[in-house]
Amino acid sequence: MPAKIRLQRFGKKGRPFYHIVIADGRAPRDGRSIENLGIYDPLTNPATIELNFEKALHWIQVGAQPTDTVRAILSYKGVMYKNHLAKGVAKGALTEEQAEVKFNEWLSEKEARISAKKSSLDTSAREGKKSRLDAETKVNEARMGEINKRKADELAVVEAKAAESAAALAAVAAEKAAKEAPAAPVVEAAEEVAPVVEAAEEVAPDVEAVEEATPVAKEDTETPATEENTEKTAE
Repeated sequence: MPAKIRLQRFGKKGRPFYHIVIADGRAPRDGRSIENLGIYDPLTNPATIELNFEKALHWIQVGAQPTDTVRAILSYKGVMYKNHLAKGVAKGALTEEQAEVKFNEWLSEKEARISAKKSSLDTSAREGKKSRLDAETKVNEARMGEINKRKADELAVVEAKAAESAAALAAVAAEKAAKEAPAAPVVEAAEEVAPVVEAAEEVAPDVEAVEEATPVAKEDTETPATEENTEKTAE
């Protein structure tokens, strides 16, 4: 049974990568291999392929049969096209120089397509990142708007409560002032009467002095009259 060119799996669960190997067609998939030709990582974009081109071409030319996946990999790297040109040279359809020119042209076009794809992927990645950033910015702005609105509502509630408290305090102060207002004229009247009372107290001793002096005057005036009447009576 001819040798096969196939993939040999390595890597962790969910993170596989493969070796491109030459193996006996009767050997199990991950069994012993004859030769390692390169590696293949399908998880990158574009896929990572490292291939020993000359060894792969040699095994194709000696009759090794690639699996479908490996055939796609060899076509991608140009091994199958190179083998096709070599068959044309062997049949005399073209010379070695013509085959080499054709292969180099194909390789240049292939590399240009790969470069364009990588550039497109980079552009898409940048645009995707920019769109994600824009979306995140919009979300953050909306979130900040909600936060500011909530803060404004809370501030309005606090101001309303403060206004109510101020109104209540003003009412209490007005009520207290209303209760204390009638006492003020009485106090003022008492303050106005106080000097009069003091003046009266100052005048009181003079009045007493006058009263004390008054009986003496009566005695002085009454005594002569009495003597005169007495004399008249004696006569």
